Amino acid sequence: MLRLGKIFTPKIIYTPMDLEIYELKKIDLRDGIVIDGFPSVGLVSSIVANYIIESLNLEQIAIVDSPYFPAVALVRNGVPLSPVRIYGGKVKENLKISVFVSEFQIPTSLLKSMGTLMLDWADEQKISTVITPEGIIQEEKKEEVNVYAVTSTDYAKKKIPQGILEFGEGVITGVTGVLLTEGKKRDTDVIALLAEAHPDYPDARAAAKIVEVLNEIMQGIKIDPKPLYEEAEKIEKNLAQIREQAAKVKKVPKDYIYA
Repeated sequence: MLRLGKIFTPKIIYTPMDLEIYELKKIDLRDGIVIDGFPSVGLVSSIVANYIIESLNLEQIAIVDSPYFPAVALVRNGVPLSPVRIYGGKVKENLKISVFVSEFQIPTSLLKSMGTLMLDWADEQKISTVITPEGIIQEEKKEEVNVYAVTSTDYAKKKIPQGILEFGEGVITGVTGVLLTEGKKRDTDVIALLAEAHPDYPDARAAAKIVEVLNEIMQGIKIDPKPLYEEAEKIEKNLAQIREQAAKVKKVPKDYIYA
């Protein structure tokens, strides 16, 4: 069951699984953009979502809850936060943005319902475009990070900046996969931005590349990706040092290994 309007006028929409939206503040998001920030390869989606929230000073407007979510509270600046949250705001006169964000993996059994929930909520808010950043495994180490795009409609494809590669063949799983297939079925504009990322650590460089693409899509607003690139350099430098130190460690003699 999905409940909209915990504080305001209640509205109930039934969904396949137990998911609820508790609305904390009502804001006008008509013709705006909603961004998916559920964890993906290299935590790219979560990094992008949190960076947008912080950069644009978006406020929390709702909570998504389910009895199947982990029994945890994320604490920031002494404030407990739910595992899944919605932020939003009017950034400019003609640009409204909302963000679904979570630092935790959504249970597999809830992925389809979560994607459906996002699209139901977007329809309710009269949002025009759903954007889902995603990390895809980088097959080999290289300096340049490629970003690919796939859309649910031909109209959404027109919003993709020039130079972005088309994701022609492959499998996209998780919430992003649900958003694309459901968006196709509903004729809802969904844009998936897929950045090559390292699966073994938070990839801020891949997130920065997606932010650059988002700047082109969200005309009239510029989010500085430089801090993300700086963070990526720190992470990569630390990893290089760890690998260098590990390579210097001598193997333990067999005489000191006990069965």
